[in-house]
Amino acid sequence: MKFLKAALVLILVFAAFSVHAQSSADLKRQREALTKQLEQLNNEYQETANNKKTTLKQLNLLKQQISIREEKIANINSEVRNLDNQISESNNFVRNLQTQLDQLKKEYAAMVLFTYRNQSAYNKLMFIFAASDFNQAYKRLKYLQQIGTYRERQAGYIQETQTELHVKINELDKNKKEKNNLLVDQEKEKKTLGAEKNAQVQVVADLSKHEGQLKEQQQEVQRKITRTNREIASAIRREIEEARRRAEEAARAEARAAAARAKAENKEAPAPRARTINKNSSDREVLNATPESAKLSSDFLENRGSLPWPVTNGSLKQGFGIYYDETGIKNESSGWGIKTNPGSSVRAVFQGEVSSIVNVSGTWLVVIKHGEYFTAYSNLKSYSVKAGQKVTTKQIIGTVATDSSTGEAVVEFDLYKGKTPVNPKIWLAPN
Repeated sequence: MKFLKAALVLILVFAAFSVHAQSSADLKRQREALTKQLEQLNNEYQETANNKKTTLKQLNLLKQQISIREEKIANINSEVRNLDNQISESNNFVRNLQTQLDQLKKEYAAMVLFTYRNQSAYNKLMFIFAASDFNQAYKRLKYLQQIGTYRERQAGYIQETQTELHVKINELDKNKKEKNNLLVDQEKEKKTLGAEKNAQVQVVADLSKHEGQLKEQQQEVQRKITRTNREIASAIRREIEEARRRAEEAARAEARAAAARAKAENKEAPAPRARTINKNSSDREVLNATPESAKLSSDFLENRGSLPWPVTNGSLKQGFGIYYDETGIKNESSGWGIKTNPGSSVRAVFQGEVSSIVNVSGTWLVVIKHGEYFTAYSNLKSYSVKAGQKVTTKQIIGTVATDSSTGEAVVEFDLYKGKTPVNPKIWLAPN
């Protein structure tokens, strides 16, 4: 019974170790990914810093570096806490193994002493013949045979426990060394973070000298965003109006045909269908008026959370909703700003039909219709589709433009359900 309890304890401890091992592996992968991002951002920052001219791009890069470095420090904290738990559990495990080993040795010593005292054949025969009947004599004989087997098994248990104890002690030492290395890395990251924050203060001070120019840049960005949103709204409105016109025309044509058939057959003209599109129909009903549109809307909805990103290699620069720009001005984003490599291709996130292509302040906007849903891709340097063209999922529709003042390539991605913008986060697959 004691052995079963000990075995159960060991199984539970092993399970806990496997969970920690998996968590540690995930944290390590995240830390390595963050380190890679920091290296890339640092290279970009050094390129801008070498120009000896403070730019908005420097400030943006520093902000990204600070944010990612803070995330990396938090990641290291999680790894250290995880290792502390593993070290604590390892210490408990080692103590349990040591207790178990001491008990096994004690039992083995008692068994060896008993065997030594009864090692002569005469003593063994006397032990057997002293039995009260044949059954008891037989059991005593089997008992003597089993003692030797049990002794060998106990010796095996001792050896296995010693080996396991040695492995766990080595694992404990390894975890302690890893924790020390992480703490050294963490201290280094904190010093670098402090330097980056100081650099940020200096860059902000330099930029403040050109506050008018900076505000003008920001205002131009906002004007472009406003024009883009207006063009998207206009494209969606036109699609709804055209869908309503087509649906009403189809309903009238169907009514005329039904009336003509009734007249030819001397029958009374049938009443119009209850769900015929009219001026009172909602935008949703209009956009889903045809079976093809309704199916496309349904397919788009079924892929919520798994749509591909509009670029193959990108990171989120600006999310959905309220935010404040570098000058402290409050703004609202109706979509996502996704930073990518200059010259990267931009692709459709789902099959559909190109609704509109518009030039907005020297860059292009492409709007694609997916039933009652719309996706918009702006800040394109060029486009490779045309209005009315059917596109497939991941089909290239253009290339992203690079901002000359910041050196960044950011594609603006918006997603609408009818006329309402929705957060791309719940629609796009994790990157």
